[in-house]
Amino acid sequence: MTTKVTAAVEFAQENKGRFVEELKELLRIPSISTDPERAGDVRRAAEFVAAELKRIGMENVRLIETSTAKHPSGHPLVYADWLHAELAADGKPKPTVLCYGHYDVQPAEPLDEWKSPPFEPTERDGNLYARGAVDDKGQMWMHVKGLESLMVAGGGKLPVNVRVIVEGEEEVGGEGIASYVRTHGEQLKADVALVSDTEMFAAELPTLCVGLRGMIYTEIEARGARTDLHSGMYGGAAPNPFVALSQVIAKLKDEDGKILIPGFYDNVEKPTDAELKAWKALPFDEEHYRESEVGSISLTGEPGLSVLERTWARPTLDVHGMPGGFIGAGAKTVIPAKAVAKVSMRLVPDMTPAESFAKYKAYVESLTPKGIVLEVRLIHSGDPIVVSTDNEFVKAATEAMREVFGKETVFVRGGGSIPIVGDFVRELKTPTVMMGFGLPDDNLHAPNEKFHLANFHRGIESIVRFLSGVGG
Repeated sequence: MTTKVTAAVEFAQENKGRFVEELKELLRIPSISTDPERAGDVRRAAEFVAAELKRIGMENVRLIETSTAKHPSGHPLVYADWLHAELAADGKPKPTVLCYGHYDVQPAEPLDEWKSPPFEPTERDGNLYARGAVDDKGQMWMHVKGLESLMVAGGGKLPVNVRVIVEGEEEVGGEGIASYVRTHGEQLKADVALVSDTEMFAAELPTLCVGLRGMIYTEIEARGARTDLHSGMYGGAAPNPFVALSQVIAKLKDEDGKILIPGFYDNVEKPTDAELKAWKALPFDEEHYRESEVGSISLTGEPGLSVLERTWARPTLDVHGMPGGFIGAGAKTVIPAKAVAKVSMRLVPDMTPAESFAKYKAYVESLTPKGIVLEVRLIHSGDPIVVSTDNEFVKAATEAMREVFGKETVFVRGGGSIPIVGDFVRELKTPTVMMGFGLPDDNLHAPNEKFHLANFHRGIESIVRFLSGVGG
């Protein structure tokens, strides 16, 4: 370990408390990107991140406004860079690393299930509880603090060239950054992208994610009568949009979890035999997963496939909510004029969002009940991705985490989606290292989200070592 790496690690250790307190300040900002009333808070979080990047010595720090057809007034990107790394020993330029994260968060509801307020970060049992603690403010902050530690140790210099891009719309589809990548990709030119928005397979087990499922998020709107109707006067004659949606949804999957959309599985690429063998060797207890993580009386899904295969390498279809009608206290016997179902599908290689949505839309429309008009809308989408592990950057990441954890790194896929990773690979031709430090029980998108503080600090050290290794 070089003197500068040692100094950077020591600086990070000496400033553990400050790093956590700074993160708490960021977590107190309710930057909920899906809530229009929180637009000011989302911008405030962007400004907070930009100010810190500027303070630690990053250059060209600025907010980049975004605008798309669906979001004309999108949430800003935060950009910064430092591009003065000394030449390598062979006289060639040092690599450029693009550090990505997001500062927006999911809504915190249901609030009554939180043990402490979601936007008042609280430490309990070695964990930091708050909305966004691990997804992704805490993990994004590891990048910032890793850069600060290297800056101090290097006397204002970094071992590699670095660009930073932090978005505020990841939780609503990431359309703003995707548009920016397509139109201004040259401003994000890099040799590798570093993403910390994933999790470790198990505690104490260093993990690189090498695959993510894609997504299409949709709404099905069912319209019946012109206006809400009294069920006593019109029940039995007027179509009920909620009943109609229930009938449609019931025909999207069978009892074994198989999706019934014609042709939906046509382009599903099976995992390799080597992947399946590696997954079987992972320390996975299905009963512990069912009881401690899922909390249900049994697991569901396609028979004959392991849980890891079902959650990493198979498409899904889920219903997230059905707003409409009367949901207040007491009773109101109304037949609603319209109702909406929010439905998403996770996609795997080589499925494409456009083709999958077209099949889904056509099938849903073919199920339209009598007296109902259906409208199927695409809200946002993202491509599935599998990244190569055969490159020097993955090697640098595995070596960095081995030094921190004292164990060999495992390669896994993730069941979730990070839309920008696909854009980095396809649009920028930039290999991506997904080095995350969350844990399976960190409650992403759920009440009592947390980040294990030991992993926060080990993540910072891993990033210090990774960037130094890439520059070495």
